[in-house]
Amino acid sequence: MESISGLELSPKKCEYLKYVFERGGVVRTTDISEHFKHDPSTITKAVQEMSSTGFIEYTPYRGISLTPQGIEYAEFLVRRHRVIELMLSHYGLSRQEACGEALNFEGYVSKDVVDKICQSLGHPTMGICGKIKHDKSCHCPEES
Repeated sequence: MESISGLELSPKKCEYLKYVFERGGVVRTTDISEHFKHDPSTITKAVQEMSSTGFIEYTPYRGISLTPQGIEYAEFLVRRHRVIELMLSHYGLSRQEACGEALNFEGYVSKDVVDKICQSLGHPTMGICGKIKHDKSCHCPEES
């Protein structure tokens, strides 16, 4: 992946991108609207703004899909969430608390910081809510 800061999108847009990634395929704006309980026009506006990033392809009245660059970025977003919630769990937070707290501030944590947290945790392969997929820039030992 090209060099990213991890701060290319607002925290809310990151959540939308992760949702599209987790759903897979083409996702309608109404699906996003219903899931996040936001007004459809708010979602449409956000999606239109996101289409200029190169992370998504948006066709009005059809839906949103991720570009290859968007898939890589979404994988980073999932990794960021899982690394941060795993870190928080080491400080006594329950699974639910760690997940909730990670959601509150993960959108403000850069890729560089996520890589450093990952390194300090020994490059874990499993987080609280799933596998942690590492990218090449994390400098992780080879995964088997």
